Amino acid sequence: MPLCLQRGSLEILYDGVFMEPRKITEGVFWAGAVDWDRRLFDALIPLPDGTSYNAYIVEGRDKTALLDTVEPSMTSVLLEELKGIRKVDYIVSHHAEQDHSGSIPAVLERFPGAKVVTSPKGKELLMLHLHLPEEVFITVADKETIDLGGKTLEVIYTPWVHWPETMCTYLKEDGILFSCDLFGSHLAFTGLSIDDEQRVCEASKRYFAEVMMPFRPTIKKHLDRFDNYSIKTIAPSHGPIYIDPRCIISSHKEWVSDNVKNRAVIAYATMHGSTEILVEALSAGLWKRGVEVERFNLATADTGRLAMALVDSATIVLGSPTILGGAHPLVISAAFLVNALRPKLRFAAIIGSQGWAGKMVEQITAHIGNLKAEVMPPVIAKGKPTGDDLKEIDALAALIAEKHKTIGILQGHL
Repeated sequence: MPLCLQRGSLEILYDGVFMEPRKITEGVFWAGAVDWDRRLFDALIPLPDGTSYNAYIVEGRDKTALLDTVEPSMTSVLLEELKGIRKVDYIVSHHAEQDHSGSIPAVLERFPGAKVVTSPKGKELLMLHLHLPEEVFITVADKETIDLGGKTLEVIYTPWVHWPETMCTYLKEDGILFSCDLFGSHLAFTGLSIDDEQRVCEASKRYFAEVMMPFRPTIKKHLDRFDNYSIKTIAPSHGPIYIDPRCIISSHKEWVSDNVKNRAVIAYATMHGSTEILVEALSAGLWKRGVEVERFNLATADTGRLAMALVDSATIVLGSPTILGGAHPLVISAAFLVNALRPKLRFAAIIGSQGWAGKMVEQITAHIGNLKAEVMPPVIAKGKPTGDDLKEIDALAALIAEKHKTIGILQGHL
């Protein structure tokens, strides 16, 4: 016979192996799944530290709400955690992407009286992706409230963070912002929160860089809206909870600002060493002029680290050999990534080598059209770089340093 324990009015059943919901505060519980072993997200994003899929239970006097669900591969974990709950009245869907919504059908099967609460756009996308019937939905407007009895959830629309339907909810009585993907981090954890702010902030910067950076102007507007709320705790959809949200909010405000650092990112590929000679010379030239350099050999680089470096750097330099008349595929891929992420770069440059001729520069330039960056003249060596080529590279380093001065970020020699 299972052992039944009481936590407030929320019953938790134990029948052997069971992950119980973890209490955040009175009537509020975490009930998600931690994935320690996942190493790739969306078949694209590296996950060096695993991830989590966070669902939350908010229990009022009269009604109980489940906020989001989990990745379908973890449905059984969520259902086990919900085993002791007598009823779920509302399933609040902040986001239709399957790592949030994919277990909704299973939860509805467990609690057939529950209603899915979401925005009109969320309803449209959930019906499209999960084939849910229209009658299970209740749609809510921006700033509409959900009264659970002593617990009040206010809906905050946050479209394009990072899908068109995304929204957050704010638990008024406890000052908890359930922030969906915003402020998230791909970080597996044991405790609900982590004291090491630097580690969590770094993981959140990776998440911002890989997922949120293209929506920087939109996120800035939503962050301004959050200033009107007394936020004591942030509970995101991925990663640990922020018991003290000041650091992560201020970090995001900096990331979405127009401020850039005195840093040049060099992303390159090299086949026979010629492009790498140019990269070495450029790195030295920038360093001696006080410009910080982050280098990424694309044959081995972590693309997540590259994305993080782009969040607040002033300049990107793409370096490529010429292969089959064009740019190296790894450099084309990096250019595509930079173009898609649309960081707040101010300047860009292309360097590289070629055997005789080709359209490497034109190809790379065509792939960075989204950047609002000034593109400086390229430096291309024919064959192994000569002394004249290295002089051109040094001149490029001087130009980059001078450009950084013009926007007021050069702080002197490092």
